[in-house]
Amino acid sequence: MWQRIWREWDWTIVICTVLLVGIGVTVIGSATHVNKEGLAITGLVTKQLVFFFINVILVIALQWFDYHRFRALSKPIYIITLLMLLAVMFVGTSALGAQRWIQIGSITIQPSEFSKLLMIICMARLLENRVGTFTTFKSLLPVVVYIGIPMLLVFKQPDLGTSLVYMAIMIGMLFIAGVRMRLVQIMAGIAVIAAPFGWFLLHPYQKQRILVFLNPDIDPFGSGYHIIQSKIAIGSGLIMGKGLFEGTQSQLNFLPENHTDFIFSVIGEELGFIGCVIVLLLLFTLIYRAIRIAYSANDNFGMLLATGIGSMFTFEVLVNVGMTTGIMPVTGIPLPFISYGVSALTTNMFSVGILLNIAMQRKKLMFQ
Repeated sequence: MWQRIWREWDWTIVICTVLLVGIGVTVIGSATHVNKEGLAITGLVTKQLVFFFINVILVIALQWFDYHRFRALSKPIYIITLLMLLAVMFVGTSALGAQRWIQIGSITIQPSEFSKLLMIICMARLLENRVGTFTTFKSLLPVVVYIGIPMLLVFKQPDLGTSLVYMAIMIGMLFIAGVRMRLVQIMAGIAVIAAPFGWFLLHPYQKQRILVFLNPDIDPFGSGYHIIQSKIAIGSGLIMGKGLFEGTQSQLNFLPENHTDFIFSVIGEELGFIGCVIVLLLLFTLIYRAIRIAYSANDNFGMLLATGIGSMFTFEVLVNVGMTTGIMPVTGIPLPFISYGVSALTTNMFSVGILLNIAMQRKKLMFQ
C-alpha cells in the first residue's frame, strides 16, 4: 500500500498543501508575535503545527479507506451534522457576538467548519443517482430542503459566511449534476428580486458590514476599520513587501484578526505582491487539481465529492481575498490552509485526503 500511495498519489496536491500550511504557520507567527498579550508566539504556531501533523497521519490512514464506503454512512453523517449544529445552540460558547464554538478542554472546535465537508459527502450521496434529472423546480426541492436545514442552523449562530459556503457547494455540485441552466437563470432572478427582503433577516452588524463595504468611511473607527486597515496593509507592501515581522499595520496592532480572517492582508504587507501571487497560485493549482480529479473520477459519487470540495475551496479563496482587498463585504471566512484555526485546518486536510483517495481510485486500485 505504501508503494501504491507513493506511485499513485496526486503529488501536486500534496506539495501545494504542505507549502500553503508552511506559509500559513510562518505568517501566523509573524502576525501574533507582538500583539497577543499573554500568549507566546509558540502557542498558536505550535498548536497549528501539531494539528497539521496529526492530520497528516489521519490523511495517510484515510487512504486505506475506500471513499465509496461514505455512501452507506451518509445518513448517520447527516444526523451527526444536525446534532453538532444543534449542540452549538445549547452548549456553545460565544465570542464577538456569535455562538459558533464548543469548548472541549483547552481546544475550541467550530462544528460549522466540519459540517461543510460532512454536507459535501451527504450531498454527493443524494445527487449521484439523480445526475441529469434536475429539469424542474420540483426535482430541485428535495435538494434545497436537504441542505437548507443545516444551512439555516449555521445562519442562526449567526454565521453568514459559512452559510454562503453551503450555497456555493450546492450550486457547484448541482451544476456538475446537470441542472438545467434555465432553472439556474430563473433562480438567480428570484434571488435578485428577493435580496431586498433578505435585508430584514440580517443582524444589525451584518447590515453594517454591507454598508461599510459600499463606503468604509461612514464608520472608519467602527465597522469600516477592518477594511480600511486591510487595504492600507496590502497597499503598503508594494511589490516585494516590508519583510516578515516588519509590517507596521500588523505588528503595531492596527490590523484586527490578522492571524485568522485578515491573514492575507499580512501576506500583502510583509511579502508584497509577489507573496500574494505565490499564495494564490498555490491555492488555484490545488483547486485546478480538484477539478481534474472530478473530471477523471470513475463514478458520479467521486465526481460530486471532488466537485463539492473544489467549490468550497474556490468560494472561500474568492471571498476571503475579496473582503481583505475591499471588493467584497466582510463575512469572516478564513483563507484555506493559511488562516489560523484547528477546525478549519482539520476540515481542509480531510478534504485533501478525500481528493487523494479519489485520485487513487481512478487508477482502479484494489483496496482490501
